[in-house]
Amino acid sequence: MNTRDTHSEAAAPLAPSAVGTSHIHESARVQVAGAATYIDDIPEIKGTLYAAPILSDVAHGTLDGVDASAALAMPGVRDVVLSADIPGDPILAAFAHDEPVFAIDKVQFAGQVIGLVIAETVMQARRAARAVKLQITPLPAILSLQQALEAKSYVLPPVHVRRGDAAGALSAARHRLQGSFEVGGQEHFYLEGQIAYALPLEQNQWAIHSSTQHPGEVQHWVAHALGLENSAVRVECRRMGGGFGGKETQAGHLAVWAAIAANKTGTPVKLRLDRDDDFLVTGKRHPFGYEYDVGFDDSGRITGLKLQLAANCGFSADLSGPVADRAVFHSDNAYFLEDVDIASFRCKTHTQSHTAFRGFGGPQGVIAIEAILGDIARALHLDAFDVRMRNLYGTTDRNLTHYQMKVEDNILHDLLPQLERSSNYRKRQQAVAHWNAGNAVIKRGLAITPVKFGISFTATLFNQAGALVNVYTDGSVQVNHGGTEMGQGLHTKVAQIVADELGVPFERVIITASDTSKVPNASATAASSGTDLNGRAAQFAARNIRDNLAAYVGGLDAVGAGAVEFAGGKVITPRCTRDWNDVVKEAYANRIQLWSDGFYRTPKIHYDKTTLTGRPFYYFAYGAACSEVAIDTLTGESRVLAVDILHDVGRSINPAIDIGQIEGGFVQGMGWLTTEELVWSENGLLATHAPSTYKIPATGDIPEHFHIDFWHEANREDNVGGSKAVGEPPFMLAISVYEALRNAIAAAREGNEAAPVRLTAPATAESVLRALGRLS
Repeated sequence: MNTRDTHSEAAAPLAPSAVGTSHIHESARVQVAGAATYIDDIPEIKGTLYAAPILSDVAHGTLDGVDASAALAMPGVRDVVLSADIPGDPILAAFAHDEPVFAIDKVQFAGQVIGLVIAETVMQARRAARAVKLQITPLPAILSLQQALEAKSYVLPPVHVRRGDAAGALSAARHRLQGSFEVGGQEHFYLEGQIAYALPLEQNQWAIHSSTQHPGEVQHWVAHALGLENSAVRVECRRMGGGFGGKETQAGHLAVWAAIAANKTGTPVKLRLDRDDDFLVTGKRHPFGYEYDVGFDDSGRITGLKLQLAANCGFSADLSGPVADRAVFHSDNAYFLEDVDIASFRCKTHTQSHTAFRGFGGPQGVIAIEAILGDIARALHLDAFDVRMRNLYGTTDRNLTHYQMKVEDNILHDLLPQLERSSNYRKRQQAVAHWNAGNAVIKRGLAITPVKFGISFTATLFNQAGALVNVYTDGSVQVNHGGTEMGQGLHTKVAQIVADELGVPFERVIITASDTSKVPNASATAASSGTDLNGRAAQFAARNIRDNLAAYVGGLDAVGAGAVEFAGGKVITPRCTRDWNDVVKEAYANRIQLWSDGFYRTPKIHYDKTTLTGRPFYYFAYGAACSEVAIDTLTGESRVLAVDILHDVGRSINPAIDIGQIEGGFVQGMGWLTTEELVWSENGLLATHAPSTYKIPATGDIPEHFHIDFWHEANREDNVGGSKAVGEPPFMLAISVYEALRNAIAAAREGNEAAPVRLTAPATAESVLRALGRLS
């Protein structure tokens, strides 16, 4: 083993840590070069067939028959797959067990998959699927939240969370307001659509390539539908072209469908939805309706609140239970609610089954209290920022949530004033007022809103992760963990963490595809916990290897393992500095284990899912945004002019990736609240099912002034690298845009500025005109 005298190199600087550095995304170069492999880029095995879905065009009805004779006569068509062809359970292995794999005896939304056509080419399958004739007898359909509430149509029972005496507090309140509004859903619009490739293997084993955020669930669902044990199915995902929650459960549908088709034909089958079908088949962010009754004092502090949250869940439960729960948890956002009564209704409608979306119900909860505070401020002719500050959770008192979790890490009393100063909020408010006084048509609005977002899966069992780290005899390092990469930089951050734990350059660490045969029972990459869970599991695995090497080298130098350091590709003791590669080779020759698994489970969390009380979150991520907008009161058009953000990511593992997540989350939230409108026709067919009819934000929608700063403090909880989750919390900062729009609308309603502004989101031109009273 080569050694060098420590004293001769004492002044030589070691390489900087990987964590805390803006390393480029681990796939950036291959993605730019067009060489990154997605599911549709995988070379296809000889004999592969292609599937296309047969879709219902009726929202609700009895399925009386399927005539596939015309489709089967078309060129290249091999077979049709229906519910009767499922060898296992015809109901998906979802928690509620309420969603059929294929429609059996009835259809429950326009776009529901009745079955598949299997053909030799993609286009042959798609053309033939449209030739299948369905016999459906229509039944009455519930298509709106109001209809569902009136009919008491629910996918899950209603939930109530109460603290104190809301009714008594409202009766005794100095001031009182009632209001209602609605917030629409949102299409995930991932760049890579839903896709799966199912390959039958020997001995009734299966390989599934799935664009999924949850390979373990896909494994379970496919095995359940095929009547197999989980171990017979291996699911792999190298990367997704976006997910945003849309591939948490609903990627499983594609995999199950493709596997059933492959089982019937005995050949590999690929199923990729085109964009129109993807819109029609898959669920969206849950649309919500709100009713509130709030009491408050002269300063705007809330003294009592009754709040009703109604979630449009679609035809089945999917993830609607935990989504609606999180909306309840976040309906306080940053504010202490002492006497409160929250009712949550999980409504069943005959539309797509809505599902996870970035924020997972959190945005739908946060916007409720922010809208209420905005209405309170206007009613009292007070600045909404001051009203928000008066209602914040305290740091020593007023710090218990309505679900009985103590807020122990509150930084908003410092963070919000810092953003107020750095954004020149007071001066800009004066400028906005001056502008509005002199301009009759174009009105401006300005608002600061905070976010306090709980980090952890609300289903406690998912707060666990595993990883596998291999060190090879040339010193290179390979990592596999249970998380999935969808462009958010998870693999990059995990590689940085492992590199630092082993003291090797970032470039020596590679991440392999997520694979259920390497890390079993992995949780979904969701709830902003991908790095928290998988990064810590990988760190523990790498630490085990480091400890093995430290014990070996410490024994050689008679210094003890605790005196051995790993940094800059070197292994350092008080006696010697050795090269990492040499240590690894020598350790292998001495039969030292150079691979290890790691496991992590989130500490401290617990809660009663029946009463929704306890500590569902390990910590909170905080932030605030100041947004300025302008509206045209004649056309209803709006524009975001400027955005300043101060966001809490703890000690950033990768600042460039975190800034990208903040920017992307904010803009996606802005789209949800301004342009992304979902429209269903009177017969329940989704009319906005293509880029031509559904508008996500584009480059022209990005504000000219878009400034982001990080809060300076590390996570107060013992999280990996002192970091905080950053995927979902910034999404809710876009609620500042919604509140700024409402302020601009109030400024345009001369003589009626104090009345509640009922602005339906998304705030399209039509919604703005309705809020102005210029469109019925």
